[in-house]
Amino acid sequence: MSSGVATGKNCHGWAARDDSGFLSPYEFGRRAVGKEDVSVKITHCGVCYADVLCTRNKLKHSKYPMVPGHEIVGIITEVGRDIGKFKIGDHVGVGTYVDSCRDCENCDGGLEIHCLKGAVSTIGGTYADGSTCKGGYSQFIVVHERYCYKIPDNYPLAQAAPLLCAGITVYTPMIRHNMNQPGKSLGVIGLGGLGHLAVKFGKAFGLNVTVCSTSTSKKDDALNLLKADNFVLSSDKEQMSVLSKSLDFIIDTASGDHPLDLYMSLLKTGGVLALVGFPGEELKLSPLSLLMDTRSISGSAVGGTKRTQEMLEFCAKHEIHPEIEVIPIQYSNEALERLQKNDVKYRFVIDIENSLE
Repeated sequence: MSSGVATGKNCHGWAARDDSGFLSPYEFGRRAVGKEDVSVKITHCGVCYADVLCTRNKLKHSKYPMVPGHEIVGIITEVGRDIGKFKIGDHVGVGTYVDSCRDCENCDGGLEIHCLKGAVSTIGGTYADGSTCKGGYSQFIVVHERYCYKIPDNYPLAQAAPLLCAGITVYTPMIRHNMNQPGKSLGVIGLGGLGHLAVKFGKAFGLNVTVCSTSTSKKDDALNLLKADNFVLSSDKEQMSVLSKSLDFIIDTASGDHPLDLYMSLLKTGGVLALVGFPGEELKLSPLSLLMDTRSISGSAVGGTKRTQEMLEFCAKHEIHPEIEVIPIQYSNEALERLQKNDVKYRFVIDIENSLE
């Protein structure tokens, strides 16, 4: 794994100092560009719920000062001497991890996020030398070229940011379970940052898409903005019963406790529910939901480097653009508060280039 030694240039960013999660300006060092590294001037950074979890120490392993942000896009300003696939001026992205062992079975198979020795997280991960990773609420980042992705020139940088986490998180299980075949039926639980992209991918794949939500306020966007084929209020037993055994695949993007049995009943024989949200500490599920009709539950977390690059190119080709609200870095604390209230349509993106001084 790469060294994270901060012997290069000073970097300006915003960081949390304690588990209050409050962000304020922070100066730190980025490592010098190594022979296989690139330095990326950050233009935009998406705001993900992981930023809340990390800055507020919800997972009990945060290290402060904590610079959040793992939906990073920008422009390459410096390349190492052994770099072959990138050049200065390229538009690129950096996602949820910045290193891995590069020689285990999973890394060899393009599943670096599942590195058997542990992938190094962009937010607060630990490099081999013990130094801590700093995320994308900052001016620039230095990263090994393997964990950097080419963004097609015709794709807007601001809209590319959410693809580096939200986008790849829903794209990966859809590809894994062959849900890129026209005519199949997709259910999407929850219509937030992840869910709205699952709908967009589903429509691009030619699927019949149904959105399941606890809020009627999402109906108009689901049907008219995102062009879903159907919307159901999950608390309405009659609406849900009509969908019984009708879906090939469900992506569950919802957070907080919710009963899975209700949604499992919507799957056809052999259907799969992919869990990509975080519904709580424990899953509540009757064994009969799996045994009857041979249904399955699958977990998924972002994706490997090859799949991520593939996803970015797919989005550019099919003009899939996240719905975003662009904000200055000075609004980041308010954005994190709003994110926890689901008060965003559908992803905040920080304009780093024009607001971080």
